[in-house]
Formats: sequence, C-alpha cells, structure tokens
Amino acid sequence: MENQEINGLNKTSRILLLVGILFIAVNLRPALSSIGPLIDMIREDVGLSDTLLGLLTTLPLIAFGIVSTITPLFTKRFGIGNTLLGSLILLALGIIIRSVGSVFELYLGTVFLGIAIAFGNVLIPALIKRNFPHKAGLVTSLYSGIMSLGAAFAAGLSVPLAMDLNLGWRGSLGIWAVLAVLAVIIWIPNLKRINRTVPNRSFSEAIKKLSGSKLVWKLALYMGLQSFAFYVVLAWLPAILMDRGYDASYAGWMLSLSQATGIIGAIFIPIWAGSRKDQRLVIVSLVVVEVIAFIGLLFPEMSLTELWVGLIGLVLGGTFALALLLIVLRSDDAETAAELSGIVQSIGYFIAATGPFIVGLIYDLTDIWSYALILLIFVTIIKLIMGIGVGKDIKV
Repeated sequence: MENQEINGLNKTSRILLLVGILFIAVNLRPALSSIGPLIDMIREDVGLSDTLLGLLTTLPLIAFGIVSTITPLFTKRFGIGNTLLGSLILLALGIIIRSVGSVFELYLGTVFLGIAIAFGNVLIPALIKRNFPHKAGLVTSLYSGIMSLGAAFAAGLSVPLAMDLNLGWRGSLGIWAVLAVLAVIIWIPNLKRINRTVPNRSFSEAIKKLSGSKLVWKLALYMGLQSFAFYVVLAWLPAILMDRGYDASYAGWMLSLSQATGIIGAIFIPIWAGSRKDQRLVIVSLVVVEVIAFIGLLFPEMSLTELWVGLIGLVLGGTFALALLLIVLRSDDAETAAELSGIVQSIGYFIAATGPFIVGLIYDLTDIWSYALILLIFVTIIKLIMGIGVGKDIKV
C-alpha cells in the first residue's frame, strides 16, 4: 500500500508535501519556547505567583500526554491531513486567545495550543512513515531540525519583540499566530497528496495490543526520560549556573547554546541512525556523551562549562529526533506509526511533565543543585537500559 502511495506522487508533489510538513514542524515549538523569557513581564503585568506561572509551561505537557493517546480517534474519522489542518487552525486561535485577554484567556489559549501541538507531535512520524518510508532518517532529521530551529528563534526573539519593537509580552507571544496561519495556507494544497487509508482495526483494539508490548513500553520510557532531561535543562540550567556565580546574561547565553547545538543533533543523529538497521550503537554513544557532560557540570572545578552545555544540547536534540525516528522504524505501516506515536508520546510527556517539578522540589529541600545533576545521570542510565531494547531491528 505504501509503495502505491509513494508511486502515486511525483517528485514535485513529494517535495511540496515535505515543505508542508516542515512548515508544520516549525510551528510546534515557538508557542512554548517564547514564553520563558517573558515570564518576568507577565508576572509584573498580571500579578500571578511563580506556581501559577509555572502552569503555563506544564499545561501544554499535560495536554500532550492526554491528547496523544486519543489522536488516532481523530485520524480514523478525519484522516491525517485534515486532522493536522484542524490542529494548525486551533494553534493559531490558541496563540491569539492567549495574547489578547485576561488571566482566564491566558490559560485557555495555552490549553488550546497545547492540544494543537500534541496532534502535530503524534502525526508527523506517521506521515513520514506513509510518504517517505525509505527516507525516514533524512526526513526526520529535517523535521526535528526545523522544529528545534523554531524553538531557538522564538526563545531568542521574544524579548527583542516585546521591548525593542514595543510589542509588549502580548504582542511578542501573539505574533507567532502569523506563522501558524502561513502553515495553514501552505498545508491546504497538500491534503490531496495524502492518501487516506481505511483502518484495519478499532482504536481500542490497537491500544490494547500496543499497551501489552514490552517494546512499546521501553520506547515510551526512552522518549519520556529523554524529554524529562530536556525540560529539566530548559527550566533549570540558568538557575544552576547562576548559583555557581555566573551572571544572568551568561546563564541565558548557555541556555541558547544548548538549544543551538540541539539543532545539530536533531539534524545529524537521525541520518546516522537511519542508515543503520540496528540503532544500539547510536543509543550507547549518545548516553556515554550525555553522562560525561553531566559529570562535567557536576564538578565546576573542571571548568569547560561551554563544552559540557554544548554536548548536553547536542545529545538531547539528537535523542529526541532519534526517539521520533524509532517510532517510524519500529512500525510496519502508517496506521501503526500513528497509534504507536500516540501511546509513546502520551506516556513520555506525562513523565516529562514531572521533571522540572521534581528538580525544583529537590532544590527546595536541599539547597544544592548537584543532587539534580546526579538525578539526571541516573535517568540517563535508565534511558540506556530502555534504549538497548528499542535499538534492535524489530517491529511492534
């Protein structure tokens, strides 16, 4: 079936479909990464506590976890293309609502955009499996690299948009709706390029079978532990560095460095992994580098902070892209890829949502950041154990 679908599209159509996928990808992170640098402005304007402000980051992750599981219900009814179109429209609406109203609209819009992004997170791997099965590594690298690039640009431009262009925090957050609307315009012509398949099984049957697979659980834990580390670094790396005596500017630059090197990892790791039938060597190599980098941060007297932060970003960006690629490689068809992507990302993001909270709690109780870094090393070792199981060339 997949070969027929591929043969049904000429080279130009496949390129245009790829462009559409990449425009969706670039929209999957700016709404999230743009809010962190603006937290102080939002606090001063709206008067929310740090706990409530933290929900602006946590709510989308919870939405990811809930929506990821039920995404196949929408694709079976509306198809992948139409579901993605609806999610882009919801994303634009969520960004606008979050930017124009009071506290209620701030949270309502955040929930909407979290739901919208969840659909994109789950369905892009399935779309890659359906339309680019023999180029999965390359297309995943492009997709994850563009997604990381969108995150880095949004994080870096948030404050300049708010202050230098006098847009304020509302305008700075709201401007990303333009990017979502552009993606809608580009995606609509691609609907006819996506063949709609007839489901071979019910949603409940698929979830029952997948949830009973050890491979699925290992893949879900691998993705969840990767995201756990990523969101801990995103939330707390600047605080860790400032506690060591670095100024806020340097700490912010280090966070930007981690996002920039993450783009490199997201582009090249899937190409390397996609060229191999067995991904265990890639998984082990990434874990070794990650442990070395966290140990380097654990002992500040070793200096070389820029090196350790750059390596952490490289590995986390590469591991995220690898987790997406493994969903594609371990699936026999696009339908299985969508179902597998849903359950894996659902479990994964619920795990990820606990990361920043647990690390913050550890610091509140101990006043020592080293315990958080030790936790991340422990998490990396568990990730290795899970990764060895999912790196083998087997199908779900």
